[in-house]
Amino acid sequence: MSAHRPARAALLLLTAAAVLAAVPALTGCADAGELESAGPTPTAVGPTRLWPDRPAATIPPVDYGEGETETVRGIRVPGDDVRRVRPVAVAQAEQAAHPDALSGPDGMYEETAGQLEACDTRPKTCPVLKAYYRDLTGDGKAELILGVSLPKGQLVVRCYLAEKGRLTRIMGTSDAVIGVSLAGRDLIIRAPSNLPGYEFRTAWSWDGHQHAMLPTRDEILRVHKEGGEPLPSHTHSHTAPDPNPAPATSAPTPTGPGGTP
Repeated sequence: MSAHRPARAALLLLTAAAVLAAVPALTGCADAGELESAGPTPTAVGPTRLWPDRPAATIPPVDYGEGETETVRGIRVPGDDVRRVRPVAVAQAEQAAHPDALSGPDGMYEETAGQLEACDTRPKTCPVLKAYYRDLTGDGKAELILGVSLPKGQLVVRCYLAEKGRLTRIMGTSDAVIGVSLAGRDLIIRAPSNLPGYEFRTAWSWDGHQHAMLPTRDEILRVHKEGGEPLPSHTHSHTAPDPNPAPATSAPTPTGPGGTP
């Protein structure tokens, strides 16, 4: 028998005695404010699998490009500090690497591509938005969050990680966007829905196994009629578990398109 078991037994006996001694006191207080039962506890119902004999699909229905990473050619990162690279130069390097892309995270309108090329001489029409910096991977170093405006309310959103002097894109998407926000280490993108009074919200989170940011939560939310903010109501969503919840972090640091705070 373990040497700790007698001590545990004694502790259990003392605890039981304390509970029994407290029963009369609780009974005596019943007249002043008698406790009432809330009824039987509902039985927990687990998920029921439907059509269990059906063969599972092995090919994804749509390729969203999640999990794809790419090293940005021509960009060096001194000291692996993403603040030392120019956001405009990063966007221009990406465009130079994919000049013919018309869709996906690399897709760019011809008009936007021309504006991007002329950012250095015509900064007022430059489509590159202010850059933000936030530790998205949990390694204590900031990553670069880049946005490029497209026509008709569309937006390109990309995230970059510095490693061994190189810049790697760990997330990229392009969509009609209502707003973008940061919550902990999650990047949240809100997009319009075809359903009146609803909007889509996708949370992108770092996945160490894929070494990329993945859309770990995709949901449709009912929103306020006036403010457009999501209501705290029932949602339909797909959520991947987060084994490493993000700690509280400071506010992201914005910079101008040229990399100047």
